[in-house]
Amino acid sequence: MARFYRADIGRNQPVSTEITGYSASALAFLAAITEDDACLNGARRAADFLRHKAWDARLGIFPFECEAATGGQLHSYFFDSGIIIRGLLAVWRATKEPELLTLATEAARGMARDFAADGDWHPVLELPAKQAAPRLSRWSRSSACYQLKSALAWRDIAEATGDESIAAPYYDWLRKSLATHRDYLPGAVEPAAVMDRLHPYCYFLEGMAPMAGCPECRDEYAWALDNAGRWLRKIRPEFLRADVCAQLLRARLLVASHIPVDAEAAREEARELIGFQAESDNTRLNGGFWFGRRNGELIPHVSAVPTAFAVQALQLWHEFQNGKTTSCHQPVI
Repeated sequence: MARFYRADIGRNQPVSTEITGYSASALAFLAAITEDDACLNGARRAADFLRHKAWDARLGIFPFECEAATGGQLHSYFFDSGIIIRGLLAVWRATKEPELLTLATEAARGMARDFAADGDWHPVLELPAKQAAPRLSRWSRSSACYQLKSALAWRDIAEATGDESIAAPYYDWLRKSLATHRDYLPGAVEPAAVMDRLHPYCYFLEGMAPMAGCPECRDEYAWALDNAGRWLRKIRPEFLRADVCAQLLRARLLVASHIPVDAEAAREEARELIGFQAESDNTRLNGGFWFGRRNGELIPHVSAVPTAFAVQALQLWHEFQNGKTTSCHQPVI
């Protein structure tokens, strides 16, 4: 899958291993709720690409991109690695192909080994040396509470294999994230920059969602939901991202059995989200979700990630409206 489609110039960005991982999860989710073989076949194709083309067996790692568009300098991202592993697991749950679980487990063990830092995780490694790259202000080049979503890969692998020792890094990062997340927002002066920070902050919520039944996590989760919702509503007249709408709506509904859903806020977020869906004669656009809206004008990028998040969020909203509060056919995409 391409990182996103430039509708303004009619061209895809380079193929991304992370976005392909997200797509594998999304297609597996769609296959579960629609029983459509085309969705399952698409999930298999995404997993096959990750297994046979993206995976660097010699280094035991997934690079950021597989194309020469990188300028010859390859990197591997901590966040991307977790998303890819979880994509492989999503397809494994649907197909039970043992090779997918084997690769996902190997990649998870390598992730714990290669990205380990002193009390932290290196956000980016330079390949082939696996040398830590300099940290930058951009969230994917830094490390904070939002990396908890990627760390979910260790918890998911432990659940799939029965080896609880693999999950230890997830619980370590959960404790650190709980201690630091309240300082993450706003983190910037410009409203647009705060909206951009809301996107990874919602990753923190998604990473914590499986633990929302724990009293300490439940209280922090409720506080974080309220905080994120306030910032979204404050900034949206100037800048609103579709993925943040989807993430926040999904974050409310994933934990509905533990934290009462603010139905009015959820309804508002669902309405905003639906407004981002593209209708077009161009099949690359039709049904997808625009990246966002700035000062009332749509941003002409359609990406698999907002689309995948929106699909799951709106499905969960549909189920919630029909009296289902815990029915998530797959873990969070």
